[in-house]
Amino acid sequence: MDDFEDKVVIVTGAGGGIGRAHALEFAKRGAMVVVNDLGGNVAGEGASDMADQVVDEIKAGGGIAIANKASVADRAGAKSIVDDAVAEFGTVDILVNNAGILRDKSFKNMTLDEWDIVMDVHINGSAYVTHAAWPIMYAKNWGRIVFTSSTSGIFGNFGQANYGAAKMAMVGLMNVLEKEGASHNVRVNTLAPAAATRLTNTVPGLDEDLDHPDPARAPSLVTPAVLYMCREDAPTGKIIMAGNGRFGYVGVFRNEGVELGIDTTLEALLQQEDIVTDMSQALYSAPWAAW
Repeated sequence: MDDFEDKVVIVTGAGGGIGRAHALEFAKRGAMVVVNDLGGNVAGEGASDMADQVVDEIKAGGGIAIANKASVADRAGAKSIVDDAVAEFGTVDILVNNAGILRDKSFKNMTLDEWDIVMDVHINGSAYVTHAAWPIMYAKNWGRIVFTSSTSGIFGNFGQANYGAAKMAMVGLMNVLEKEGASHNVRVNTLAPAAATRLTNTVPGLDEDLDHPDPARAPSLVTPAVLYMCREDAPTGKIIMAGNGRFGYVGVFRNEGVELGIDTTLEALLQQEDIVTDMSQALYSAPWAAW
């Protein structure tokens, strides 16, 4: 069993659902956990003591944890999460960016305020907390960071333009940070989870009993993927889908393309369209520079 004894772990949005499952399992495996959650509803409104409840649960099981109730979307609040970890435990080893909200509407009906708030919590919030933790990890040559994406971003989902765009942005941020962190053993990965949560219960047709979910939809079934991405021998720069007890990689592919030269035209491109669009011999994650 991979041991997280004495590792300091921050999990944002850990007051319920998938984040709670992550926090509980890290604590069970010996980590000291900062449980962050504003305690708002799925739209990010209001506040509560959800983080305290998870901390109590961890302590009742013999674990070590503290609560932080700041909003990741607030720069000072995001920094306070890392500051609290350092003040209480001396450092930060692992950061799991899990906090999220929903403001689902078709793009035609979505207000720009609804766009902004989802971006602020998901991608900006993840960047803010990561930015505060990054120098600590970089300086000690050890760190593990997980961003949380979604199939709504990777593959798209009607009515979630703001959410999907924010979730796909996690992949772009990971792609850069895994390169910047490589020389200092800071490994950065992305999770694309599927489980029964307050957020999924807003989807039309889904009304799951979150206190007694279908065992195949339990948030705890996602957590092994996060542990995998945070262990000593963790990969870096990977997207892992996890849910219902199933795990797999997601990757970006390209084909060999066709060389049309510097005098190319639309007409020349159209003549080679079948080759340009043929993915039958696609290559995994090879950048343009490799051409």
